[in-house]
Amino acid sequence: MKTYTMELAGRTLRVDIDRVAKQANGAAFIQYGDTTVLSTATASDKPREGIDFFPLSVEFEEKQYSVGKIPGGFNKREGKASENAVLTARVIDRPMRPLFPKDYRNDVTLNNLVLSVDPECRPELVAMLGTTIATSISDIPFDGPCAMTQVGMIDGEFVINPSQEQWANGDLKLTVASTSEKVIMIEAGANEIQDDKMIEAIYKAHEVNQTIIEFINKMVAEVGKAKHSYTSCAIPEEMFNKIKEIVPPEEMEEAVFTDEKQVREENIKNITEKLEEAFADNEEWLDVLGEAIYQYQKKTVRKMILVDHKRPDGRKIDEIRPLSAEVDLIPRVHGSAMFTRGQTQICDIVTLAPLSEVQRIDGLDENVVEKRYMHHYNFPSYSVGETKPSRGPGRREIGHGALAERALIPVLPSTEEFPYAIRAVSETFESNGSTSMASTCASCMSLMAAGVPIKRMVAGISCGLVTGESDDDYLVLTDIQGLEDFFGDMDFKVTGTKDGITAIQMDIKIHGLTRPIVEEAIRRTREARFFIMDTCMSKAISEPRASVNEYAPKIIQITIDPEKIGDVVGQRGKTINEIIERTGVKIDITDEGNVSICGTDQAKMDEAKKMIETITTDFEEGQLFEGKVVSIKDFGAFIEFAPGKEGMVHISKIAKERINRVEDVLTLGDHVKVKCLGKDKMGRISFSMKDAE
Repeated sequence: MKTYTMELAGRTLRVDIDRVAKQANGAAFIQYGDTTVLSTATASDKPREGIDFFPLSVEFEEKQYSVGKIPGGFNKREGKASENAVLTARVIDRPMRPLFPKDYRNDVTLNNLVLSVDPECRPELVAMLGTTIATSISDIPFDGPCAMTQVGMIDGEFVINPSQEQWANGDLKLTVASTSEKVIMIEAGANEIQDDKMIEAIYKAHEVNQTIIEFINKMVAEVGKAKHSYTSCAIPEEMFNKIKEIVPPEEMEEAVFTDEKQVREENIKNITEKLEEAFADNEEWLDVLGEAIYQYQKKTVRKMILVDHKRPDGRKIDEIRPLSAEVDLIPRVHGSAMFTRGQTQICDIVTLAPLSEVQRIDGLDENVVEKRYMHHYNFPSYSVGETKPSRGPGRREIGHGALAERALIPVLPSTEEFPYAIRAVSETFESNGSTSMASTCASCMSLMAAGVPIKRMVAGISCGLVTGESDDDYLVLTDIQGLEDFFGDMDFKVTGTKDGITAIQMDIKIHGLTRPIVEEAIRRTREARFFIMDTCMSKAISEPRASVNEYAPKIIQITIDPEKIGDVVGQRGKTINEIIERTGVKIDITDEGNVSICGTDQAKMDEAKKMIETITTDFEEGQLFEGKVVSIKDFGAFIEFAPGKEGMVHISKIAKERINRVEDVLTLGDHVKVKCLGKDKMGRISFSMKDAE
């Protein structure tokens, strides 16, 4: 075993090599503070047959024992990966994947097992570092190392590798991965941070990453294994030359140069059939023909963009596809909007509910126990003209939903301003590039249509990139469509208001971006966001509706003395359940005495409010109440004036004239007005009917 340590942002990072998991290709037992993660990298001996992609799997395993909890549920063991685990795995995958050889087809699994969690040291960060260390020291071909740093911001000051609490409550959640030269991945959520401040934070993280890379290189030099050889799946040069003879470059350019995805696919289908016929006797070439055609398209599109400055659909380099937007297209839902950009179309539907409907989270971060705003994204096969059964959301759908969610959280009203749980669902009707950014635009409009008083309008857009042989040879593309995403080098998504950035997600397929590229991409996305808001979104709906939709639940909020919460709830919930049964409303009460009454019938909500106010009133002589006769005795009648609350009217206080029997005036179920006379010697509330008139 060998141990390495370094000081990182005021805490000790410790890595043990050859302590555990020695049969993996590479393993790092890593501790940062008391947060402990086992990161492993394993690869198959041979390439997987019949595939044209690199089969990389990244896992982030959250164990409840790491925070001293026993999992809930009947089985009392961890189930499927949580949303946080999926998102963390995606963040680790994105910078790692481009650093493996492009012609590598061996299965690779990068696994991270969270063993203990120190609230001061986020396990996601430790897993990110453990992954790159385990892979770098392994014998798996890898052009690393890379390193990752997180940046928070408290009171305008950057915090490197913030604690769980600082991460949850700060104005910035930024994760940056770098190689020794360039930034390779950016993930961010922000409270409308200015472009210059965001760039400063990105390159502050990049500087820290360089110290970590030096630390990893030391380990690689001392304990790193020699990289194993592998069977290359590259397309033979001879085959490429033959394809170009049969399908000249100008014919391929003509095939891909169209703004209609279906037309382009039909053109490529015809070319494929021509080549299949030509290679009918060469089974080896037929096996890789699909990959060869993909590579030919890629080379063609990249040359057209970088050299000829021609985009496949004929747009200018900074031109956005045709835009359209509308709201209220779906009847009876609480809010709906549709946003269309070229052949990308998203319909977003908002549902409002009382705060009792928030999503409960049983994760490793004690600061995040529930979500009030939930954004879900669906990507059915018909949106891309394909057919396959729906198996529920995959990692991509979860990631896109989380990005749009992160984009809108900074502009949502507080629960005090708007006491609702909010769910937005983005249905992808059509897809040809950057549906997550269309989802952000559609969701913003849908929230406004539902009457959610968001602070400012939010829009999102994605920029692409095509690079040449040198760092200075590149072209940034505004609003990339699917083809430019597939064959380009970057998908740089940015969302924000006119006041600043709310979210970033950057994916690349190359070994990093220079600072000029990052700065230009951020500038381009800012210009595009403003254009989308001004020319499209604001014309469909310019501000939030003044009130919630007629079909949405209405909420009344009142505050009661916290010491009287028990009176409202009653023994075993009897009182509050009776209020709910009588009025049909939903009632939520916080420990601070904040009461939310939710329903669709205003009269019933007002009735429930009156009941609660009556129950929590300190009874004083002279107060007037309305109640129901629930019991008749020889000496008087008992009046229920609120659920679980009764007072007595003595026979002498029922009528102004003398009566001999209570039954002569009252019957069970009668509704009467009474005046409070205070409490009798036994502490019971006394009423008078004759003085209430």
